[in-house]
Amino acid sequence: MQDYSLNQFLSLAGTPPLDIEICDVTLRDGEQMPGVVFRADEKLDIALRLDEIGVEVIEAGFPVVSAAEMNAVKEVCNLGLKAKISALSRSVKKDVDAAIDCGVDMISVFIATSDLHLKHKLHMSCPEAIACALQTVEYAKDHGLIVRFSAEDATRTDFETLKKLYKKAEEYHADYVSVADTVGIMNPRTTYYMISELRKYIKTPICMHCHDDLGMALANTLAGAEAGARQLHTTVNGIGERSGNTPLEELLIALRLHYDIESYDLSKIKDLSQLVQTYSDVPVAKNKAVVGTNAFSHESGIHVAAVLEEPRTYELYSPELVGAARHIIIGKHTGVKALKYITQRMGYYLKDQELGDLSERVKMCSEYKHAINCEELRKLILNMENIEVIYPGP
Repeated sequence: MQDYSLNQFLSLAGTPPLDIEICDVTLRDGEQMPGVVFRADEKLDIALRLDEIGVEVIEAGFPVVSAAEMNAVKEVCNLGLKAKISALSRSVKKDVDAAIDCGVDMISVFIATSDLHLKHKLHMSCPEAIACALQTVEYAKDHGLIVRFSAEDATRTDFETLKKLYKKAEEYHADYVSVADTVGIMNPRTTYYMISELRKYIKTPICMHCHDDLGMALANTLAGAEAGARQLHTTVNGIGERSGNTPLEELLIALRLHYDIESYDLSKIKDLSQLVQTYSDVPVAKNKAVVGTNAFSHESGIHVAAVLEEPRTYELYSPELVGAARHIIIGKHTGVKALKYITQRMGYYLKDQELGDLSERVKMCSEYKHAINCEELRKLILNMENIEVIYPGP
């Protein structure tokens, strides 16, 4: 049996097939999250896991930042991964040289293009910025690199100016042009419109680089893909500057369930998420989609009873699909059927009356937000009549 439910409206809505690839930027944009630093060995470990999942492009870092960063990018390049390895570069030749020294396959040449950034960050005119960018694109192409030209703050750049800039980058033989929604201003409708219009104007593959300032990075990425964007940018657990980026794990499961894309190994998602949590020291929320602790946890008696009979009643997809596990939680809302299931797995076969009594004691303990783990449940079972329930203080 299929281990997930299909959205019945996919065909009714005329959902188009997607022609996409993923560029994961955890090792670069993810590391720009305040307080996050990956050691070289950690970058290697994450890159290996991304490659095992099937990510097509891995952005390994920003080599010109430091000697340590350059060495880390070199080491990733030397792993011999199936994925192409990319590095970030400002629109200056020395950044390209640093990336070349690392042995990368691809380079992401960026420059800010909005009036805000030109005036308050670069202190350049738009023609000056464009000239720098195109010279750098040309230099990188002359050195045999796959070149992605990225307009930083593209979504706040005058659209006519942006279209002309991307057209120029195409004329300079950029292999990709990237739309960076740098401050997450877009929504799915405006993203779809923007990419659709760009597709009318240029033939070069378009990349979607979305930030999550309004909580719409994933939706915007998918809207861009439906409009024809080719390369989709992600980070593991959605880490990144401010509110982060499009989460890899959420995009992968959406691609499987909504677009029938089966080229990625979803079973490794949970392990990769936990690895990045450890290395970044950034835990995900308990209720985070796909990889949160509660993603496959059930406590409500009505829900648990249904899930024990047929998991798909309250699970869109099975936890095994993403390498996770189901958890039945013992608490205030736990019903007798759930307790029977849990206690039998612990090796206890209680009568209906005993289960009823146990259920009441569990509710008493949990009323004061007292978590009931299996060891405490065992004590309740073994000493049903006289166990002392100790409530935490106010």
